[in-house]
Amino acid sequence: MKEVFGLDMLMLCLCIAVGIFAVISIVSLVLLIITMVRLKKMRRNYRLFMNGKTAENLEDAMLDHFAKIKDLVELTDEHTKQIEAINEELKTVYAKLGVVKYDAFNEMGGKLSFALAMLDNSNNGYIINAMHSREGCYTYIKEIIKGESFIALGDEEKKALSQAMGTDIEV
Repeated sequence: MKEVFGLDMLMLCLCIAVGIFAVISIVSLVLLIITMVRLKKMRRNYRLFMNGKTAENLEDAMLDHFAKIKDLVELTDEHTKQIEAINEELKTVYAKLGVVKYDAFNEMGGKLSFALAMLDNSNNGYIINAMHSREGCYTYIKEIIKGESFIALGDEEKKALSQAMGTDIEV
């Protein structure tokens, strides 16, 4: 037989086989250690989970959890319906406001008169104008549809409407 590195071929093959077997053994040992560590963690978790439980009370606990989940789903559905109803109602709530205080007759001082615009999200609502004088207080209301009035608006009312719609014009 031929010699390689001073060893004959059979001896070389044997050394290579032993080396491969040693590498496979080391890899197997490492994998075994990793598997044992994972198994130990799993056993500990299982013991914690099953602590003081038998098959019957474990089944009862699971059924109790399923009942609670069912109750939570029903409650969530109920809350979703309530939120939808609230959102529908909010469409007609007067959420946009504009107020302009002024002195209606230039004789009183103190700006006791005011124009109040109240609009919903569609810019529908009312303008209330309260004019204060020495003789009394006169209050007028004008309907607003889609941001416009079919009755002429005074300067203060226009400004209050502009504030409510978020366009703030100078009148």
